[in-house]
Amino acid sequence: MKKNDLVGPYRDYFKLIPADTDELRKEVFRIRYNVYCEDLSWEDSSRFPDKLESDEFDRHSRHCLLLHRSTGLYAGCVRLVLANSDITRSAIPLQQHCSAALNPEILDIESLPRPSFGEISRLAILNQYRRRVGEKLTNDGLGSELFSIQQTEKRRFPHIALGLYLGAASVGITNGLNAVLAMMQPRLARHLRLTAGIHFQQVGDVLDYHGPRAPFYITRAGLLDRLRPELVTLLEAIEEDLAVFQFQECQQT
Repeated sequence: MKKNDLVGPYRDYFKLIPADTDELRKEVFRIRYNVYCEDLSWEDSSRFPDKLESDEFDRHSRHCLLLHRSTGLYAGCVRLVLANSDITRSAIPLQQHCSAALNPEILDIESLPRPSFGEISRLAILNQYRRRVGEKLTNDGLGSELFSIQQTEKRRFPHIALGLYLGAASVGITNGLNAVLAMMQPRLARHLRLTAGIHFQQVGDVLDYHGPRAPFYITRAGLLDRLRPELVTLLEAIEEDLAVFQFQECQQT
């Protein structure tokens, strides 16, 4: 295996699946209930008696599942929320829940054409895949070590969250978006920039939203122009797995 080959380990261990049916979306919502309601208690479990955590933004989202090949189980999920075309409603979750953090002098969401942007949201990884120091306290498994793209015998594939972020990015590219936003820890944005060449721009203040998080923004060019070469090839492999999103519209009601 070539040094820093990420496609080989990805193909060995995982596959990103487009959750484009009702049954697969239920798998997404089950994972989110497990992580957000049971593990972290970030959401009130009594609101979801069917043990499927969902919200109003799922209706205009593209959902991805990460399949763990050796077990046949889904390890995690992520969604890309496409901006709501109804101008009487918030375009994306970040605008609804964290609008106070946004700085319109840096980025005015209201001025963006709604078909042009979305939000990476609701990333969740099951606890059996969050086993290093500090990982169990986070939805994405980003513990004190974060992730590294350097390969070792212990972990040949980089952090699962990186694959899910690239999956959401792939969906955004396929759907022709010019930019995406995300609420994330500033240290994660810094680490993405330094280790992966993914340059998110902070567009607002840090607030306590399940820990210190801030709104971040990245354009299509900001992703593709600086992404490290080994991650470009990984993104291409993920795009192949998720190509179905190019042809099918979201069907949930």
